Amino acid sequence: MNQNADITDAHKQNQITEGVIWKQLLLFFFPILFGTFFQQLYNTTDAIIVGRFVGKEALAAVGGPTGPLINLLIGFFIGLSSGAGVTISQFFGAGQEEEVSRAVHTAIAFSIVCGAVIMVIGIPATPYALKAMGTPDDILHYAVLFMRIYFVGVIPNLVYNMGAGILRAIGDSKRPLYFLIASCFTNIVLDIIFVVYCHMGVMGAALATILSQLLSAVLVILVLIRTSGAYHLNLKAVRIDRDMLRRIIRIGFPAGLQSVMYSSSNIIIQSSVNTLGTDTIAAWTAYGKIDSVFWMIISAFGISITTFVGQNYGAGKKDRVYKGIRVCLAMSFTAAIGLSVLLYTFGNYVYLLFTTDAAVIEKGTEILRYLAPTFFTYVCIEIYSGSLRGAGDCWIPMILTSLGVCALRVIWICVAVPLRPTIETVIFSYPLTWAVTSLLFIIYFNWFGKLRRKRLPAFLKK
Repeated sequence: MNQNADITDAHKQNQITEGVIWKQLLLFFFPILFGTFFQQLYNTTDAIIVGRFVGKEALAAVGGPTGPLINLLIGFFIGLSSGAGVTISQFFGAGQEEEVSRAVHTAIAFSIVCGAVIMVIGIPATPYALKAMGTPDDILHYAVLFMRIYFVGVIPNLVYNMGAGILRAIGDSKRPLYFLIASCFTNIVLDIIFVVYCHMGVMGAALATILSQLLSAVLVILVLIRTSGAYHLNLKAVRIDRDMLRRIIRIGFPAGLQSVMYSSSNIIIQSSVNTLGTDTIAAWTAYGKIDSVFWMIISAFGISITTFVGQNYGAGKKDRVYKGIRVCLAMSFTAAIGLSVLLYTFGNYVYLLFTTDAAVIEKGTEILRYLAPTFFTYVCIEIYSGSLRGAGDCWIPMILTSLGVCALRVIWICVAVPLRPTIETVIFSYPLTWAVTSLLFIIYFNWFGKLRRKRLPAFLKK
């Protein structure tokens, strides 16, 4: 099969630029959602098994201060890799096979280089970063051990994320899901073997995570090697094309910087939580696993609309772009409100998966019922920023998010929390910043952005 035939077959298969909009969004959404679910299940499984079989100190370490620090580095790369996804989806939508191939080989080479840099920085810097966050002494050892082992296996993690992004960019969201399912079950089995039967504690959970991530990386690379399409990967041709890398970074850097800002603000929040005791840290850790259901759903919609907009924008179908955004917004609001009701009503029972400690469950339920009703305030941020990113409009959305979410959140933590140092004061920073930033995105998208459809008021033109 030649490349042109393979691209034609791929277009027939995904129909992102041709099919019924809501069906295409859902067909793309569900594999991403389930894929994100299984990706989240990595850490959730670690937290459940460690919390149950090692103790609440280990639970607090594995999911508490380690999470924001890992996300700071990994999230920056994933943001950069979104530039590759947008670039490839636009070239693919326009039928430019040679450019797709150049972008694929540059993206894989870039992921390997970034993984090596993160590993070299992460391993020695881990204890200093955790101490700077005010991590309690009773969980510091566990946290350092988990993070150092995690960073040893970071290259396969980044290679998988880049490879999966490439497949999604050309409309294939199913195979990344299959790979995550395989690696997730591998992680569960290894967790049970290492932690429960071999009594390796946090070390066992970390080893299970990196070995399962290695499996997913190998699987995605094999698929890219075996395909005959324009996105075929030739290992001998893996190198960085400077022009293509500049394009990828130009699109992806704002998303990477935005992720860093998010993670930095969350590190500050985690530092505030760390001062409230181990019970609160453990409750916050478990809450983070429970509310990850919302983040899985909303990020799946965000990735779906980015690819949808990217391919349709590349194909010159702007009317279809606008219709897709409206449909995606409606589905996202429906999902957010429905999930809020479910978690508010039944979420407290989920805490029993992580711990039987009554104080932790009580504090966690308090956090959950405070934040769950506010999830809808985040929807516009994710869908509008994903849509704009698909059209190549990245810098202003990054600035809006950095100011509206991250900077405002830090100001709140620094000003309000010292006056009233409670968990309620800390977590109010979330709905406050979501609502403000959503309003900013509504204004920018409709009147100023690359996809704007409304005319500016006369007084703003002067």
